[in-house]
Amino acid sequence: MNDSAAALARPALGAQRRSAPDSSHVHRRLLIIAAVIGFHVLALWALQSGLLRRAVEMVIPVEVMVELIEPPRQEAPPAPPPPEPKPQVRPQPKPQPRPVARKPEPTPLPVAEADPTPSDNAPAVPVAPAEPVPPAPPAPPAPPAPAAPVVEMPSSSAGYLRNPAPVYPSLSRRLGEQGRVTLRVLVQADGTPGDIQVATSSGFKRLDKAAVDAVRRWRFVPGKRAGVPEAMWYLVPINWVLD
Repeated sequence: MNDSAAALARPALGAQRRSAPDSSHVHRRLLIIAAVIGFHVLALWALQSGLLRRAVEMVIPVEVMVELIEPPRQEAPPAPPPPEPKPQVRPQPKPQPRPVARKPEPTPLPVAEADPTPSDNAPAVPVAPAEPVPPAPPAPPAPPAPAAPVVEMPSSSAGYLRNPAPVYPSLSRRLGEQGRVTLRVLVQADGTPGDIQVATSSGFKRLDKAAVDAVRRWRFVPGKRAGVPEAMWYLVPINWVLD
């Protein structure tokens, strides 16, 4: 009986030993949880009551140092010395002019006045007639203004020039290109063309170039000023029209 009772008691003791450490571990966890919750509650209460801000101010003090720098006082400049009194100069009296003795004026002599009324016995004095003043000579007529010199413009229509007609470009004829070209030609004093410019284009470069090439071989009657040949600009129109 004792052996069986001891055998039954051993499992019971083993169970008590295993339950004891489990209950102490649970108590320790509860204490840790309660401490964490209490710490958070204290932190919230300190934040609301302002204790945390005061603690931060006590831990990290902020010192503000302000130095007032006064500007240096400017010393007043010394007063200038009083001006020395100038010696008073008494004005000298002006010399009075001496009286000049005037000479006595001579007494006027009596003058006989002529009687304006002619007497009957006085001889008549002939009066010479006034000579007539000759009239001023007329101003000479102004010289006539010089006549403007006669200007004769160049020409290309003289029959003796025998200028060839421009040749119609074959490609322009096939494409049906036509128009009017106006060339500005500088006719030299010897009648030859100098500079040639396209004043108005026909709209086609081939027709403009053909007109310039043709006029470059022409001859002109030079322009004249007062009968003297002179280089002048001349407009040459050329019409490109298909038959």
